[in-house]
Amino acid sequence: MNLDFSIILKYLPFLLQGAGLTIELAVLGIAFGILMGLLAALLKISHTPLRYIAHFYIWLIRGTPLLVQLFLIYFGLPQLGITLDAFTSSVLGLGINSGAYLAEVFRGGIEAVPKGQTEASLSLGMGKFLTMRRIIFPQALRISIPSLGNQFIITLKDSSLCSVITMSELLQTSQRFASVTFGSLEFYTTAAALYLLMTTVISALLRSLEWRLSKENRTRGC
Repeated sequence: MNLDFSIILKYLPFLLQGAGLTIELAVLGIAFGILMGLLAALLKISHTPLRYIAHFYIWLIRGTPLLVQLFLIYFGLPQLGITLDAFTSSVLGLGINSGAYLAEVFRGGIEAVPKGQTEASLSLGMGKFLTMRRIIFPQALRISIPSLGNQFIITLKDSSLCSVITMSELLQTSQRFASVTFGSLEFYTTAAALYLLMTTVISALLRSLEWRLSKENRTRGC
């Protein structure tokens, strides 16, 4: 068995470029997912018929693989006259997928806020929208941050599936050079190390954020 990790040095800039694209996909995907998830959560807790749309969206997306969803967006939509490039399809797929999971995260966060605060806000003359924006949602977001961070890490790793729709992120870049140099173990090991590095840094940032929020809560309690 001949392993030569020195070949990685020649292609490292391209691998780092792929890692940068992976982070970009994850950030944009989770941002879109937050919008989708928040909208679905608000619809689900509403007492209007629109809540059935949110239930269907969450049921459909959580019950089907992300890979299938990416195929439907990139290869299926052109049959309906809607053609999207690989980057847009990737962001859309990651956002729609993460949004279904974040919807339950936000719903749980909103319902965790004591109902007495809503009643108090309404009694002071604040409308439902203003109460949600100023009182309920800031607290729900604080409660949801750990789960939101976990979903961001999941989305970052799931972005590797975008390689199947020709997206040149970290995994596809590694596959391309592994096939050229026949250094499969070297390139895939390096890709795994880069994924591990990114998720470790993100986890550390999330722990720091949670510690700061916890410190603020203790300070306010005092």
